[in-house]
Amino acid sequence: MKIGELAHVAQCTVETVRYYEKEGLLPAPARTAANYRSYGSAHIDRLRFIRNCRALNMTHEEIRALLGFMDQPAGDCGAVNQLLDEHIAHVDVRIAELSQLKRQLSELRQRCRSEQSVDACGILHGLASMETEPRHERHTHIG
Repeated sequence: MKIGELAHVAQCTVETVRYYEKEGLLPAPARTAANYRSYGSAHIDRLRFIRNCRALNMTHEEIRALLGFMDQPAGDCGAVNQLLDEHIAHVDVRIAELSQLKRQLSELRQRCRSEQSVDACGILHGLASMETEPRHERHTHIG
């Protein structure tokens, strides 16, 4: 099948297919005599796997590692478990960060309980006077 057909079946764009090929996540397809890319069912399966991983917010490096494990089916899956445990830990950190963000936004929202002139808006005054905390080094896979 051609690239447009693959993209349609995998519910993504042609650009996405090309990007994953360029990143080395999706193997280069065979070429027809007319030099068109020719994809098979293995490409569909791999592309769906990649898209499922992305839906779980996995990085390309995590996906690359998982694909490497898949390419060695007789290997032990302990490393897969470890990778997923690390990803869960990253999600936990992100949840904590988002909870803190929500608290800050809620505190700002409490500064302006009714509509008034922009000059008197407690949210805008709060944003203007808010002291930002030093940026902490993130220890997650998303930087």
